[in-house]
Amino acid sequence: MTAKTKIGILGASGYTGADAVRLLARHPHVEIAALTANAHAGKAMGEVFPHFFMLDLPQLVKWEEVDWKKLDAVFCGLPHGTTQEITAAVMAANPAVKILDMSADFRLRDVGAYAQWYGHEHRAPELQREAVYGLTEFYREKIAAARLVACPGCYPTAALLALVPIVRAGLIDVDDIIIDAKSGITGAGRGLKQSTLFSEAGEGLSPYSVGTHRHSPEIEQEIGVAAGGRVTVNFTPHLIPMSRGELCTSYVKLNGASADDLRAALAHAYRDEPFVHVVGKEVIPQTQNVRGSNYVQIGVFADRIKNRAIVVSVLDNLVKGSAGQAIQNMNLMFGLPEVAGIEQIALFP
Repeated sequence: MTAKTKIGILGASGYTGADAVRLLARHPHVEIAALTANAHAGKAMGEVFPHFFMLDLPQLVKWEEVDWKKLDAVFCGLPHGTTQEITAAVMAANPAVKILDMSADFRLRDVGAYAQWYGHEHRAPELQREAVYGLTEFYREKIAAARLVACPGCYPTAALLALVPIVRAGLIDVDDIIIDAKSGITGAGRGLKQSTLFSEAGEGLSPYSVGTHRHSPEIEQEIGVAAGGRVTVNFTPHLIPMSRGELCTSYVKLNGASADDLRAALAHAYRDEPFVHVVGKEVIPQTQNVRGSNYVQIGVFADRIKNRAIVVSVLDNLVKGSAGQAIQNMNLMFGLPEVAGIEQIALFP
């Protein structure tokens, strides 16, 4: 019998860490061997998340107490700004360990851009140089050979899966991309914030970080790679009163193409992908179609404005937008079946 891959999860008391536990607990090839949450150290995972009552999980501990030499892979669900130094310490303790970072700390290749958008200098630039951007569908071979994978944010995942293939094909004008994005409240994290209290966020819809959201440079970085040059996009996120789910509506200017051409290009690009589904003409993607799953739906529509089209993409922000994609990447890094542990059908209704 093949030994199971031993997994640790940093920040297991957050939403992304908890969803990693939910998915990995039934993964046939891994064993959850360590869970950290400094604020909840000494507690059982079932105390912090009662829906795990049936699982036999390690007790939560401080990250400094883990024997990293005993682990094969570590999922990091810590907030941005805290991950770089901890990741460096973990990799120093065990150079063979593989890191799946679900924070923003290693996503931007330019450390100067990181400092500009996140307000402090990058604290592990030597690791940044080896980090691979973890959008599975575009960097599969590099991910498989990587030691450190920077898993994309939920907004960039939804936007880039919808846009990169049609940018590569030269079907749209990269100087005229407008992305209107909406995410469930779990995207804001589990910490107490006035803006995410039920009475503040319920029964309403609000934009935030207008013109300044930190996922903008991440989206521009990857569209720029596809376009072969610097790109600036118009990106506005919104908070919507649901627990999980994400919808991106991208408005694009056509380069002599049609909406049908865009749909065909996307369908061709994802024809062999297990988790990305391009819907048929006039079929509208909906977040409830992918809730709780690692699947993505993408639809294309002709705009009534001449030479324009609308591309709609949906995913679960905690699964394909975070923990599920990280597991998909881990499977590649360890030569496991790519879909292992993440084939759950969407929860509906």
